[in-house]
Amino acid sequence: MVSLDPEKKNEIIKEFQIHENDTGSVEVQIALLTARIKHLTEHLRKHPKDFHSRRGLMKMIGRRRKMLKYLRHKKPEVYRELIAKLGIRK
Repeated sequence: MVSLDPEKKNEIIKEFQIHENDTGSVEVQIALLTARIKHLTEHLRKHPKDFHSRRGLMKMIGRRRKMLKYLRHKKPEVYRELIAKLGIRK
């Protein structure tokens, strides 16, 4: 599993957290998954036959999709802001 640098992870958490000690809200989780997905996508461009990493990427995308679906139903305005901020939907 590809992990982020601790500094980068903390930056993402600070940017998307709802309150001071928030590290596990849906918004933070989606932002962290998006960063990991982008990192892994770059890896797969260099290594197209790395099928194990591709499977991990697909699992992360599925997990993010489920969280986005949850957020879209529970907090539509937050959902729209988040996808605009992350640039993940057209």
